Amino acid sequence: MTETAGRPRPGEGRGALPVAMAALTVTTGVVEAVSFLVLGPVFTSVQTGNLLLLGFSLAGQGGLSPAASTASLGGFVVGAVLGSRFESGADARGRRWLAAGLVAEAVLLAVGAAVSWGIGGTGAPLTARHYAVAAIVAVAMGMRNITTLRAKVPDLPTTVATRALTGLLGGSPLAVDSRISSDAPSQLRRTATVGAMFAGGLLGAWALREGLRPHVVLLAAAGGVLLVAAGHAVRRP
Repeated sequence: MTETAGRPRPGEGRGALPVAMAALTVTTGVVEAVSFLVLGPVFTSVQTGNLLLLGFSLAGQGGLSPAASTASLGGFVVGAVLGSRFESGADARGRRWLAAGLVAEAVLLAVGAAVSWGIGGTGAPLTARHYAVAAIVAVAMGMRNITTLRAKVPDLPTTVATRALTGLLGGSPLAVDSRISSDAPSQLRRTATVGAMFAGGLLGAWALREGLRPHVVLLAAAGGVLLVAAGHAVRRP
């Protein structure tokens, strides 16, 4: 049995897949901790924030580096295009595209970790290696966005939390918006997205504060993605 692109499968919104998406959201927070605190400040997954940082830097405000944001944006575009072609190709051949996409992402994160070996931690001056790492990690996160977009798990995009937070509030007893689903599974997924993103950012920042090198943190994120891929591959016949 294989995943089919562009069409939800029974049970996508419940069971093991939402748990996997929540775990991937934690790794996003970890990755962005390294990206923002070490490689820029820059975002490699949340390209909305990255576009704003690029605009700020081009305006000459905040002492930001346009090179870091440009490298991230370019890498993300490459990752999204390659991820779409790779996963749709795997799907067409009857292969497990979701697991394959996550493995490819983990490999890219590991490559980024290898390139970042020896660079300084938070506050270190930016070099060409910082920009290279930002680009490589952004390729991985571009692929991630394709993977989760194809997975079609509602309220668990794994790389952003704004819509989940909005839905959580709009569907709460405080608002009771009839056009926003307020059933327990939806609210649970939204809560998981917000909590996992916060937890991942907190974990990544804490690890860097405690002296873990950026490459170690990126390797840990890659390992987490691999575990999710392995769990998904084992569950699907």
